[in-house]
Amino acid sequence: MPKKHRPGGTPATVALTAAGIAYTLHPYEHDPRAESYGLEAAEALGLDPARVFKTLMASVDGRLAVAVVPVSGQLDLKALARALGGSKATMADKGAAERATGYVVGGISPVGQKRAHPTVVDATALAHPTIYVSAGRRGLDLEMAPADLVAVTGATTAEVGRS
Repeated sequence: MPKKHRPGGTPATVALTAAGIAYTLHPYEHDPRAESYGLEAAEALGLDPARVFKTLMASVDGRLAVAVVPVSGQLDLKALARALGGSKATMADKGAAERATGYVVGGISPVGQKRAHPTVVDATALAHPTIYVSAGRRGLDLEMAPADLVAVTGATTAEVGRS
């Protein structure tokens, strides 16, 4: 039997609803010319970029992993490898990231991916009552408590972002 999706729902919103986790959707007009999807979201929603997080796929010792870091900074690949007990991390190929998550680059959500991957949420997320991450498509973010994000993804927290 096929899963029932709410109109406009994404795998991320379906997963959060099924888990009973509170979230708020924040749509915005996506500009395909935007150089940074995350900064575009922060600007369009009038938010401090420190509260908006991007979901990046990396390969740690040959295994895909998820890093959730503020859009105002970058992913520290060495710190990600350390956080996951690995020795080397590189950014994942865009096609591999899309196939593994079921989302398109620029709309990858840390929630509701096709397969579960080791996930690290940057520790700065815990300083905010709520944070914003992609809801699973460009032009749609979701707001949720960082502890709920950590719980629903089985993530660890570590300092993996850098300014």
